[in-house]
Amino acid sequence: MPLSEHEQRLLEQMERALYAEDPKFATALEGAGMRTHTRRRTGWAIAGFVVGLVLLMTGVMLPAIWISVVGFLLMLTGAVLAVTGWRRSPGQAQQQAEGGSGSAGRAPRPRRAKMMNRIEERWKRRRDEQA
Repeated sequence: MPLSEHEQRLLEQMERALYAEDPKFATALEGAGMRTHTRRRTGWAIAGFVVGLVLLMTGVMLPAIWISVVGFLLMLTGAVLAVTGWRRSPGQAQQQAEGGSGSAGRAPRPRRAKMMNRIEERWKRRRDEQA
C-alpha cells in the first residue's frame, strides 16, 4: 500500500533532517551497496530485454508463436525493471536533501499533490466565506 501524501512529506522531512544533522551517517546508510544493487539490477534488466528481443525474432522466423510470446514477456519485464530501477536511483534522496532540485527549504512534491492542495484551499475558502 503506497504512503499517503502526509506520510510522504513526513518521510522527506525526516530524510532532510538526517542529512542536515549527520551527512556522513546518512550517506553510509544510503551507501554504495545500494548503488551497486541498482546498477546490477538495471544491467540484468537490459540483458533480459536483449534476450527477449532475440527470442521474439527467433519466434517470428520459426513457426513457434510461444517463443515470440516468451520473448515479448521477457522484453516487457526487462524494460519495466530497468525503468523502475532508474527512477529509484539512490542519489535522488541526497540531491533532494542538499537542495539539488525544487525550491529551497522544501522537497518537491508531485504535480497532482500540488493541484489537490490548491483545490482543498479553494474549498476551505469557499466554506469560510459562506459561513
